[in-house]
Amino acid sequence: MAHDEVSDDVVAAVDTIEAEQTRRRKMEHIEICLQEDVQSRRSAMFDHVHLIHKALPEIDRDSIDLTTNFLGLRANAPLVIAAMTGGHPGTIEINTRLAEAAEAMRIPIGVGSQRAAIEDPSLEETFRVVREAAPSVPVIANIGATHVEFAPAAVDMIEADILAVHLNPLQEAIQPEGDCNSVGMLDRIAEIVESVDVPVMVKETGAGISAQVAVMLEDAGVEAVDVGGVGGTSWAAVEYYRALREDDPIKAKLGQDFWDWGIPTALSVIMVNEATDLEIVATGGIRSGLDVAKSIALGATAAGVAHPLLNAAVKGTTQDVILELEKIIEGTRTAMYLVGCQRVEELAEIPIILSAELIATLNSLGLDYSRFTRAWRRSLILP
Repeated sequence: MAHDEVSDDVVAAVDTIEAEQTRRRKMEHIEICLQEDVQSRRSAMFDHVHLIHKALPEIDRDSIDLTTNFLGLRANAPLVIAAMTGGHPGTIEINTRLAEAAEAMRIPIGVGSQRAAIEDPSLEETFRVVREAAPSVPVIANIGATHVEFAPAAVDMIEADILAVHLNPLQEAIQPEGDCNSVGMLDRIAEIVESVDVPVMVKETGAGISAQVAVMLEDAGVEAVDVGGVGGTSWAAVEYYRALREDDPIKAKLGQDFWDWGIPTALSVIMVNEATDLEIVATGGIRSGLDVAKSIALGATAAGVAHPLLNAAVKGTTQDVILELEKIIEGTRTAMYLVGCQRVEELAEIPIILSAELIATLNSLGLDYSRFTRAWRRSLILP
């Protein structure tokens, strides 16, 4: 056998092993999220943001309009089903239920990283099922910044309206098989922007996006960010449990030490909004419609939710997922009623109260909270 043939066989074998590892990791992530407590021990800081009650709303709650313009696309509520899974045969039913719920509620939905299907085209159906089950809502493709050449294929695979490029340096640093070479990542993101005909959104996966990074992304041509802040699922915690399974005590220790690393979601939204004109999705610790309303009041276009839907999508039915979404959407509607907002965009103009701790944090970062809350807001400080 020729030397180049041997090399080709070795490469094919390595690719097969990597693809199998990716598939296995997909299911391990879901299992751990459902079986272990992997939530951040720090809050998303929405408890440091308070909307001011309006005893005379002067609006009809039933006529409140939740319609949202999401990157030029219509959504029936300022809510996104955040990226969760795909890339393993066992995820088809999960993504089907999530997508059917998105279609029923007419809200955007993202898919998990499409790397697995790039490595193994037989897994494409685990992602395609999202567009098949949600033909009329915005669908968000998902790749890593290192997969520049695959960006158009990821979009085409699910007929996506938006492409999300995920950033997960913390997760990679803890992951037993993680890749921590981030050299040239910004240039690759700029290449991805140029390579596709849909808006590009960069999303963090649990550690937040700072003002500095947001400016860099805006300069690279990105149109939106999903801050993916601290306060929800900790992927350092998820990888901690995977490290235990792999009998890797060093990675497990890193998972413990960096369990709560990053920027809380509410703070990240403020930072990005202060520094850029990017559209913002607030993901990370969104647990209620009140959190959604607070996110928009702080400058987000919409909020993303994942973990609260996971159990329903794995163990329940599409109706169970819809019920969880309805709880959040009705909570958003109620918050809007209680502050007197007829339309979602009005939330960005209402008076808000920031805690002394949050204001001190903003001051320490050199951010002018009074300018952020705009001159016509009456900002108060809690003791």
